[in-house]
Amino acid sequence: MKSRYEIAKNVFIDSIDIDDYIELDSAGSALGRLEQSLDKPLKMILLFGKPGTGKSILLNRIFTKLKHRKEIYYFDTPSITEKEFFHKLFKVLTKQDLPRNTEVNFSALVNFCKDLRGKREIVILLDEAQMYGPQIMEKIRLLSDSRSVKFVVSLHKTEDEDLIAKEHFQSRIWEVIELKNATKEDLTAYIHKKLLKRNLYEIANSIKEKEMRLIHTFTKGNYRECNKLIFTIFEICEYYDKNEPIKINYEKIQKRIIEMAAIKLGYIHV
Repeated sequence: MKSRYEIAKNVFIDSIDIDDYIELDSAGSALGRLEQSLDKPLKMILLFGKPGTGKSILLNRIFTKLKHRKEIYYFDTPSITEKEFFHKLFKVLTKQDLPRNTEVNFSALVNFCKDLRGKREIVILLDEAQMYGPQIMEKIRLLSDSRSVKFVVSLHKTEDEDLIAKEHFQSRIWEVIELKNATKEDLTAYIHKKLLKRNLYEIANSIKEKEMRLIHTFTKGNYRECNKLIFTIFEICEYYDKNEPIKINYEKIQKRIIEMAAIKLGYIHV
């Protein structure tokens, strides 16, 4: 028989699956802003935030919501080479496959896009765009100038933000949506809703306000770090549940277990 904690820990395996999407006020606001931006005559929209703030799942969510209403494509994994990227883009734009060893004629592709203006409005969601080189990003800019292709560019927020600061992007990105780490209230709702979605009511109720504050302190409200910490907390609880149940309080997640998980993940150094 599975431990209740084995089931609970698997709820927090990091995922961008739309079935794992949790509706929060902040996430709903970002989704609404992105949807509104896509209805405007914008060429490029920038979505940025630190890793673990929910950019990928937001793109997945907007793609799922709009795929039957708009011509929208989600490039979730960056292409390894420029050639691979433009082969993929060529297929999306022309609806034709290009022979594997053929190079894309970029000038012809730009002209093709210009001819589409007023006939098709294509939205391309580019996740992990910091993985693309400057040459690819410059060509994306040129394609966006055709006004038939609109790009949502998702980037990790960095200290210097060199890519964002480049003049040719500042003049073309008309909308900027920044995702931030969660407040304690949002993180609490996130954890509880994920557990309640799987009918794990007792475990959800076992994480009290004081312990939630500690979890928020360790993770700084980052959803990815939260998933790692909660997974590890339940992994430790699972061990005690199976081997030393006398040492576990089923009505409350103990502070020492949270701290043990934090030590294991390097949040606390001893």
